[in-house]
Amino acid sequence: MMAQYLEIKSAYPQALLFYRMGDFYELFFDDAVAASAALDIALTKRGKHDGADIPMCGVPVHAAEGYLLTLIRKGFRVAVCEQMESPAEAKKRGYKAVVRREVVRLVTPGTLTEDSLLEPRRHNYLAAFAQIRDAAALAWVDISTGAFHVMPLPSVRLGPELARLRPAEVILAQDADLQVQDLVAEAGAAPTLHSRAAFDSTAAPGRVCSALGVASLEAFGTFDRAEASAMGALVDYIDITQKGQVPLLRPPVREAGAAFMQIDAATRRNLELTQSLSGGRAGSLLATIDRTVTSAGARLLERRLSSPSRDMGTISDRLDAVDLLVTDVTFCTDLRDALRKVPDIDRALSRLSLDRGGPRDMTAIRAALEQAEALASLCQGRDLPPALKDHVANLTGHETLHALLDAALVAEPPLLARDGGFIAPGHDADLDEARTLRDEGRSVIARMEGEYRDETGISSLKIKHNNVLGYFIETTATHAEKMMSAPLSETFIHRQTTANQVRFTTVPLSEMETRILNAGAHALDIEMRLYSSLKAAILDAAPSLGLTAQALADIDLSAALADLARDLDWCRPTLDSSRAFEVEGGRHPVVEAALSQTGDPFIANDCALTETDNGAVWLLTGPNMAGKSTFLRQNALIALLAQMGSYVPAKSARIGLVSQLFSRVGASDDLARGRSTFMVEMVETAAILNQADEAALVILDEIGRGTATYDGLSIAWATLEHLHDANRCRALFATHYHELTALADKLGGVENATVAVKEWEGDVIFLHEVRKGAADRSYGVQVAKLAGLPPSVVERARIVLEALEQGEREGGVRPKALIDDLPLFSVAATPAPSPTKSKTDDLLAGIDPDTLTPREALQALYDLKDALKDTS
Repeated sequence: MMAQYLEIKSAYPQALLFYRMGDFYELFFDDAVAASAALDIALTKRGKHDGADIPMCGVPVHAAEGYLLTLIRKGFRVAVCEQMESPAEAKKRGYKAVVRREVVRLVTPGTLTEDSLLEPRRHNYLAAFAQIRDAAALAWVDISTGAFHVMPLPSVRLGPELARLRPAEVILAQDADLQVQDLVAEAGAAPTLHSRAAFDSTAAPGRVCSALGVASLEAFGTFDRAEASAMGALVDYIDITQKGQVPLLRPPVREAGAAFMQIDAATRRNLELTQSLSGGRAGSLLATIDRTVTSAGARLLERRLSSPSRDMGTISDRLDAVDLLVTDVTFCTDLRDALRKVPDIDRALSRLSLDRGGPRDMTAIRAALEQAEALASLCQGRDLPPALKDHVANLTGHETLHALLDAALVAEPPLLARDGGFIAPGHDADLDEARTLRDEGRSVIARMEGEYRDETGISSLKIKHNNVLGYFIETTATHAEKMMSAPLSETFIHRQTTANQVRFTTVPLSEMETRILNAGAHALDIEMRLYSSLKAAILDAAPSLGLTAQALADIDLSAALADLARDLDWCRPTLDSSRAFEVEGGRHPVVEAALSQTGDPFIANDCALTETDNGAVWLLTGPNMAGKSTFLRQNALIALLAQMGSYVPAKSARIGLVSQLFSRVGASDDLARGRSTFMVEMVETAAILNQADEAALVILDEIGRGTATYDGLSIAWATLEHLHDANRCRALFATHYHELTALADKLGGVENATVAVKEWEGDVIFLHEVRKGAADRSYGVQVAKLAGLPPSVVERARIVLEALEQGEREGGVRPKALIDDLPLFSVAATPAPSPTKSKTDDLLAGIDPDTLTPREALQALYDLKDALKDTS
């Protein structure tokens, strides 16, 4: 056995080998040591190898999926080795023959299909990046749904596209650049180096055609060599990991980068589109707006949010669909009620195609088709916009398949086909008979006993059973002579004579005995045959089922966005080909949702970037905590939501199509790559200034704050001028450098705006209102006080600030010149003011409201009033 294990393991040195031993998967040697630590299970030993104990651990087969998920999340790959014959079959080849085993599947992050291993509401992409001379391409597939895409992609765009797709695993050629490997790792994907032969662009088209079952790829578009190479590598890797079980892939869709709003990785991270800065889904824009009721609808929402469209017709069609459902509340509610009962067609189809499915996947498809017909009926006779009309047309046409599944399957089948019991009674006569024999064998024998009594006229005749003879007919010796005489002797065959009884059998009884004994296995064989037939019927209809699944997802998303817009009072945006950006009463959806939990209102703000030949820039000043970053982000999100095809959180919005969205908000470092906070800031700013075109929307916050004051001011100054003069785009530029506000007089496309605050008795009150104009100060000391700095530090900061401002007014005295007269920090020099108690304080301290009578409470008020008069 161990020789067999080592031979199989040698073919999968980079994977943990799950070696099937009866009801367990066992791991040995280094695999056992690594798995026991990762899974927190006991490490034991079995036998010896080269004189040393062999480490061993194992997991039960019935619980293997949970252990697989843990290992995959911790970066392992797992080769699943199954027994391909029973021990009894092995013994036929010899007493010491080892049960034949083979690896049936290589489990990797990008090749998961089981529901228990996947997040139902997001895709699990496997991608491949190919480079051929100066050309490059990225292909990606979700084998759990069959979605297959490819796009030409310059190497410089690899990072942003990986950030958009968030693949679980990326296949690279063995000689791939280290820089490309680093980009994959930075995107959070598992890089997999694959043989260069798998990327052969000459063999790739044939490989892809074979996987799709077509003769040519021409019907799906024209693909260059790099695109063919990436697709071919994907198919080759899938074939290797799935051991020839190719999943149900849809025809490849060729995407063009110009069709979508370009958003780089830093912007996605800063805006928290699909995950928050902490790394989870909670707190992201996706989590806030997701009201879909199907898994496919949720996955479509993430795709749309990650890839806002730049096609006016597409956006308009999506908004028309949402518009109808916002207006017709009853229709929208009815659709959502029906959609809640729709299972995941795509993933059920994929599992069936890979032979990892079961009867429940079939009943899921049956239920989905039933709800699809119900949705089509709801839409019948309605004047629908073009997008919805096309989707409704794809909901029907499966009547034959639905009728077959409805007739063939029970209401609640078992998880696994091998458990049997999933075919409905009455669907197959042979199966019904086998089940009757299996479940009611005794009653069948009783009926035969009655028939033989009638035939022989012997009322004491009985049919009995023992382990030696099986079923037999027994009668007394007196009646036996009759049965051994003609014509009964032709039917009844003598088996045995005892002291008082004679035993017979008949051909029908022997046949019935065999059928009863084999009835259970026979019933299961029939069910498995019917299962294969049903699976073939479903897979034959896979192309049209895929269209139905897509239609259901689209309808779900439109209804979800309508429900969101109606509930939160969002408006339909107006989009055109100009460079306008006019938002009235805009709100940040995530911040507003958080405030609603506490009952606090969100202060809405307008934003109007005036179109000029040199772009349109708002220079935003004001204190920290006043809401500048929220204002910047909310306008970026409004543009993104609009081009996704959603209503937006505002009273009104007119937006010229945005080609690129850039965001440089917040501070972070990248210590692993030796980058300081300031270096990260400069790298991201450089990317914006080098790439933003005239149709871009840029939001920048506090450029230059990570370095010395004058260095930072000069960088911010030059950046603002470059945005205005060179990029000529729309931008929101927040800063604490009030010197920049003078540029509004010099640069025609720059306007000043500020976040309003009020001062009250030395404290600052945030109004969160954005107004035209410039702030005169940053209120940093007041914000520091709100943050909880010790009173002595706050007071000392006031003194230093006043001295610095006075020096600046009186001739630009540098801080260094003040050090001798004004030590930087001295607790003794600036003691915290001692609190003084007044007569009013003493009176309040002596009042216990719970014990006062009404008369005493009135007298206390008079006393307090007199004390206040004395104080004034």
